[in-house]
Amino acid sequence: MKINQVTTLNDVIQQLYILTQAVLSNKNTLTLDECAAYTGLSLSHLYKLTSSGEIPHYKPRGKMLYFDRAEIDTWLRQNRVSTRAEIEQQAADHMAFGSVNAKQ
Repeated sequence: MKINQVTTLNDVIQQLYILTQAVLSNKNTLTLDECAAYTGLSLSHLYKLTSSGEIPHYKPRGKMLYFDRAEIDTWLRQNRVSTRAEIEQQAADHMAFGSVNAKQ
């Protein structure tokens, strides 16, 4: 059990180092390791997302993977879930004013 704990601690330290380097250098382009640390996704999951075309990425030399930080931020923010207050406001608006189709 101690071996797994040491490995886990080393992994955490490595991810912290990679993330710190990316933040401190304020890079716009991230490597695979930096993107994994930045998003909290595992390397294997990132590989899966790139191979299925689900995450924006670049392969300038056909092998190495790179990610644009702004594109990753946009990708991370997709499929926003409305708050309870927003849903309640939409319901109140619908009850007060009816649906858009009902007005036409």
